[in-house]
Amino acid sequence: MLDISAVFEFSRIHCIAICAVLVPANLLATLQTMLWVGFRRPFAYVQGMAAIAIAFALILILHVITWWTIGVVMAPTYILSALGCVCIATNLACVAIGFRRCHRLTRKPAGSVVAQDASC
Repeated sequence: MLDISAVFEFSRIHCIAICAVLVPANLLATLQTMLWVGFRRPFAYVQGMAAIAIAFALILILHVITWWTIGVVMAPTYILSALGCVCIATNLACVAIGFRRCHRLTRKPAGSVVAQDASC
């Protein structure tokens, strides 16, 4: 059985290393999602990259929660949790934009022929 206190302790002991990996990974994955939406990449690519970026953001937020459980309330905990929340919101917005674009391209008005976009 997984001991939660051991996982929390591991998170706090290796805080610098975890943040050094998760912050850039979070930012780069979110940037990748935004670029793929902007360059009109296939919707499946956008969904996959958004899922990876959201996973990074959730891990970052869980890491911050380990500090809050022992009572550490400082500026870095708020900054990191805000970064995670902003990245989650940005990725969800990118998925919504990609879905709307894909749905709009595949919908056929009555009496007209619309070419299907291969990127959906």
